[in-house]
Amino acid sequence: MSDSITIQPNPPATKHLYIDTVGCQMNVLDSEMVVASLRKYGYALTGSPEQADVMLFNTCSVREHAEEKTYHNLFHLKQLKLANPGKVLGVMGCMAQKDQKAIFERTPFVDLVVGPGQLHRIPELIERAQAGEKHQLAVSLSRRDGNVDDIKRSHETFDPLRDPEMRPTPFQAYLRIQIGCDKFCTYCIVPMTRGPEQGRAPEQIVAEAQELARQGCKEIVLLGQTVNSYRYVQGEKTTRMADLLHMLHEIDGIERLKFVTNYPKDMTKELLETVRDLPKCSPYLHVPAQSGSDNILKKMKRGYTTADYYEMMDRINAIIPEASVSSDFIVGFCGETEEEFQMTMDMVRRCRFKNSFVFQYSVRPGTKGAEIYEDDIPEDVKHRRNLDLLAVQNKISLEDNMKFLGQKVEILVEGPSKWSVRKGQTGDLRQMTGRTKCDRIVVWDGNVRQAGQLLPVQITDVYAFTLFGMVETTESTPNLLQIANA
Repeated sequence: MSDSITIQPNPPATKHLYIDTVGCQMNVLDSEMVVASLRKYGYALTGSPEQADVMLFNTCSVREHAEEKTYHNLFHLKQLKLANPGKVLGVMGCMAQKDQKAIFERTPFVDLVVGPGQLHRIPELIERAQAGEKHQLAVSLSRRDGNVDDIKRSHETFDPLRDPEMRPTPFQAYLRIQIGCDKFCTYCIVPMTRGPEQGRAPEQIVAEAQELARQGCKEIVLLGQTVNSYRYVQGEKTTRMADLLHMLHEIDGIERLKFVTNYPKDMTKELLETVRDLPKCSPYLHVPAQSGSDNILKKMKRGYTTADYYEMMDRINAIIPEASVSSDFIVGFCGETEEEFQMTMDMVRRCRFKNSFVFQYSVRPGTKGAEIYEDDIPEDVKHRRNLDLLAVQNKISLEDNMKFLGQKVEILVEGPSKWSVRKGQTGDLRQMTGRTKCDRIVVWDGNVRQAGQLLPVQITDVYAFTLFGMVETTESTPNLLQIANA
């Protein structure tokens, strides 16, 4: 690497940054960190690539569609970049770590490629690109390119930098407690792009949560590839997920705690009892099953059987009867028979998930599945199975939501609904949206001043994915619509 370029932080905000993010919650959080870092060097956010001095794409490699979308967006900006050579165009995230120099070969007009473990270097790399140094590459070590400690260090993040403007709402924030993954499922690229599994120090997590509370966050979502596997060893003391929840529960201002994504084998009795006993913990658990067939689970190298998964569901229902559980499924995995697919349909019927995210299998180069299995299920069969599984899940979601009719639920108000934004509603009176403690979406005719509040809402109608309601007027919770019309 050439001599380091020194850049001075905190100049006036005269430069503009455009950032496009696809993929998981981890990517959303990574983008927040990058924006917070670049603000120190005078960058302000813009929604216009034409106005931007720096254009960044935060990418995902979990599915081929996400990668192709990124390349499509890059080629869309090619003429803008060629007409304005001073603009910096960069690719960051999991696709950057996976493809590395291949991105420059396919899109030579790109200036920098940065893996998720090297995002702290983006200000330096932008400066180098602006100084005329082409094709800046910063990626972490692969799983075979060094000793374990060196590999782990190369994948570390810089989480304490936060930027409230980048969050879905000002009242909700993601907090990473775990980096990487060691499960090595045969379909998944994450262990290669995000490195070895390692828990962050609990004192760092608590300090970051306290800062989020000071910034006005009411809800924190703890993130990890297998978040309930969280473990941090310091001397003779081991901190696990249940211990961490107890520590975070004491922070004033934080009203709700959630955590995603969970691994079935680590959904322990102790953790479930902690969720049950701590009032701030949401009884919402996202626990991907991926398949209802033991044969497919073995091919996927998931590390559990359907019997293990059903035992976990029984444990959840016994300890937290009101819990809502959601799942992920992959249809059309290599060699999946129609009978094995029907086993997955049966699992959804038996477990009655709140909702399920269903994906059609696509080969990910670099995974074990790409090496040892043939992608032999036709695309039309994958598509049909996707639709069939969603139909079963949607029917269950609607049936289970019916029990909320007429009930009063407590909502954390997020802001105007997507419908309100799409329809261009203005003024104080809008259709508002929020979530119940069990993560169900609720909309109602409300007031923008309700955003950030915990409000009681009476449910008046339900659909498979959305509950409709009206704010219950009480002496302690006046109806803001009445106030607005007074």
